[in-house]
Amino acid sequence: MKDKIGSKANPTLLKTPPLTSEYTMHVDEKDGKEILVCTVGKTVLHYDIRCLEDLQQMLKAHGDWMELGSADEQKPAKEGTVEAWGRAENNPVGGWYGLKKGYRGRFGMYIPPLMEALGLAEVTHDAKGNKMRAI
Repeated sequence: MKDKIGSKANPTLLKTPPLTSEYTMHVDEKDGKEILVCTVGKTVLHYDIRCLEDLQQMLKAHGDWMELGSADEQKPAKEGTVEAWGRAENNPVGGWYGLKKGYRGRFGMYIPPLMEALGLAEVTHDAKGNKMRAI
């Protein structure tokens, strides 16, 4: 799966769920661990790579569409959303999948399109209120 994501030299080009902005994602290593590197313009975010498998498992258990609910780290995530799960104390990593302090949010914006590109999930592409479900 991770070999389909791309490298720093050849990252995967993605679009946000509303299809309004482009960004890239690639796999890199930090502190001896593989991470996802998300580049949005000049902003660089890091996510724990295991979020892909963990999120797919959670969505399969959920069994239905789930709202994305993207929010910056400083803002609270709407309950019951992918964003809230991506920072919840009861998820498999016990908190944030985002790894870069100050930029740990937006999990619900940038991870779902990657999962869709990898064939792990379906994502809606409306102007607002997008959802996803596992395949």
